[in-house]
Amino acid sequence: MKFLPRLKSPSDLARMSEAELTELSAEIRSFLVDKVSKSGGHLGSNLGIVELTIAIHRVFQSPHDVVIFDTGHQSYVHKILTGRADGFEKLRQRGGISGYPSRAESEHDVVENSHASTSLSWADGVARAFSVQGITDRTVVAVVGDGALTGGMAWEALNNIAASQNLRLVIVVNDNERSYSPTIGGVATYLSTLRATKGYEKFLDWGKGVLERTPVVGQPIYETLHGMKKGLKDIVAPQGMFEDLGLKYLGPIDGHDISALEKALIQAKKFEGPVLVHAITEKGRGHAPAINDEAEKFHAVGVVDPETGEPLAKAGKTWTQEFSDALVELGGQRKDIVALTAAMLGPTGLDKFQENYPERTFDVGIAEQHATTSAAGMAFAGLHPVVAVYSTFLNRAFDQLLLDVALHKAGVTFVLDRAGVTGDDGPSHHGIWDLALTGIVPTLRVAAPRDGARLRELLGEAVSVKDAPTLLRFPKGALSPELPAFERREGIDVLYRGESPDILVVAVGAMAQLAVDAAAQAYREGVGVTVIDPRWVRPLPVSALARMAERYSRIVVIEDGVRSGGIASSLGDSFRDQNISTPIHSIGVPLVFIEHSKRNQILGDLGITAQSVARQLVSWFSGSITQEVTRLQVDESADRKPLR
Repeated sequence: MKFLPRLKSPSDLARMSEAELTELSAEIRSFLVDKVSKSGGHLGSNLGIVELTIAIHRVFQSPHDVVIFDTGHQSYVHKILTGRADGFEKLRQRGGISGYPSRAESEHDVVENSHASTSLSWADGVARAFSVQGITDRTVVAVVGDGALTGGMAWEALNNIAASQNLRLVIVVNDNERSYSPTIGGVATYLSTLRATKGYEKFLDWGKGVLERTPVVGQPIYETLHGMKKGLKDIVAPQGMFEDLGLKYLGPIDGHDISALEKALIQAKKFEGPVLVHAITEKGRGHAPAINDEAEKFHAVGVVDPETGEPLAKAGKTWTQEFSDALVELGGQRKDIVALTAAMLGPTGLDKFQENYPERTFDVGIAEQHATTSAAGMAFAGLHPVVAVYSTFLNRAFDQLLLDVALHKAGVTFVLDRAGVTGDDGPSHHGIWDLALTGIVPTLRVAAPRDGARLRELLGEAVSVKDAPTLLRFPKGALSPELPAFERREGIDVLYRGESPDILVVAVGAMAQLAVDAAAQAYREGVGVTVIDPRWVRPLPVSALARMAERYSRIVVIEDGVRSGGIASSLGDSFRDQNISTPIHSIGVPLVFIEHSKRNQILGDLGITAQSVARQLVSWFSGSITQEVTRLQVDESADRKPLR
């Protein structure tokens, strides 16, 4: 590589010629394919945004000018241009750079949250702050793309941005027609029209030339047509919608033509008010496997062969695939089951349901709030919606879950993929909040399957509930080995039983195998542990657990969510309400934001491994023995006190 190794700062771009920039673009694409193929990550979107990112950094002076990325996974090129190419050796790994913008990495990164449709609100806030403080030499650039304009929050921001003509704010729409897969909805159709329609100014220029050569009536007709500019704009080039909002519109522009992009961005910068620059890019550009991937254009990949794009490691069946197959089977049995997702048909496994039941599958774009309330409406009208999203993304629709679904006792089933610690994608993608959040939602029932068989069983039970919402959660990756129960008591599966009833372990979902392994290790240290799986963890079967607790010195709950407000916390509250004094210990995630790293590394840090848990069990049991001996000694001492 000729230019990339010398690139240490965005200012280095200013000295490069157009031919050199073209060569640099090719080097960056080659670099991305090489590095991301080894680490996994978001490849397609970054291959498509190379020239656009270069143009932004040539026209604007980051960090003086503030560049904010929506759906932060499209920031890899930005990271390279801001001097972090060396960090890609360990992309999304411990000690390496994050797959999303990170303030800890660079002053050029502003917004760390990778959730879509937020950048315009951030940009509005920063630009308003500059305006209030009288700062007139700094421009805010919001890079919006990968379907972010399908989110309602983006349009709330646009409405407010357009009302303030003094904001030095440039909105760059990276229009690659896709989010994870082809973008859905009215906004997507609108942008497609823009892509396919020539500008109205060219039409008017042509009309002026023709009509001005027409004797007598030509000039009056042209003036009339020019007075109808608004109407022609709507018919010939519907960028009028943006301008109706009060936004100056530039485009559409070839997103791979650096010169054309720079001209538009310079014009936008000089305007000194809100401007929208519409760039057309090709997701996956320059990489044949991405181009040939019609569904998702290599949106995100694991470790793959850089030439073919094929996975290098053969993975077993995943939780997502098991859910996908189970839902298709239920869809064949129940005509009232419909499926909804937010721009994630493939990642959540609903693509297979769509193949079989296209008329019963709805992709609403990046709009989790809308999906949730729409599902409530479908339930009211006699359907049973299954809403499938990543755990972290349900956070965005909490109000709708609480007041549109639960309050109305709507028969909606939510399926949360990637629950618990997920690893590589960092703090915004860990699914560690759902157990705590759902604990304050009345009428909601939550199931946590421990393996594929239980996933199918619990999904069937969930969709059979008609008068209340249900939720099913499972982790990222390969299915846990099947773990049969040797007994089911009052709906609770007993998975392991030590010879002596010392400690009762409540394992939540995929934590079950770890709990059994830890119990076996503790048994070798002389501690009798019984492991149970309640299957349904909200509400907990408190009465049944209370009866079990009578035989044990203490209870330990192992969960892959935050401890604060989690399952152990709920069980403790219930026991206190019933004056049950059995001590309860929690093994889970502390209330912190967890950086990117491999899942097993994070669990090791948190002490959520079989060996660490076994040590804790032995320690707690030894503590209970010590406490009991101390109590007996105190009692004996009291008995020997002289009478007065």
